Amino acid sequence: MNTDLSRKLANAGLLRRYAIGALLLIAPSFASAEIAVIVNLNNKDKITMDDVQKTYLAKTKTFPGGGKIVALDQAEGSTSRVEFVSKVVKKDEAQMKAYWSRLIFTGKGVPPKTLDSDAAVLEAVISNPNAIGFVEADSVTDKVRVIGTL
Repeated sequence: MNTDLSRKLANAGLLRRYAIGALLLIAPSFASAEIAVIVNLNNKDKITMDDVQKTYLAKTKTFPGGGKIVALDQAEGSTSRVEFVSKVVKKDEAQMKAYWSRLIFTGKGVPPKTLDSDAAVLEAVISNPNAIGFVEADSVTDKVRVIGTL
């Protein structure tokens, strides 16, 4: 009987570990939000996600139509930024920080201006025809143009 009890306890522990593992795999998908990449309504340029990636890596500084890009970022660690950096720039937060540190140190770039909320990004994009930014999709208003969602 002692071995039956030991076996049941071992199976319960194994089941608990599987359940915890499954929750850890599923949890990040609940935390993610749909992100919208936005520009000013007056910006009629055709902008691809490749263009956006190059913008946030300081590899391009102008829109296809020639306007100087004003890239806007969100606070480090924010849900929007984590999703954007992962899906568009294809880096994690630490890699992005290291990337910009190198560019700043070598004088090859200035990082995008960091704003503290979706509302601040929306306001900046609405007021600047050369601005580009990203916000949670449910924050978007009809005062900006969405060029892509993630």
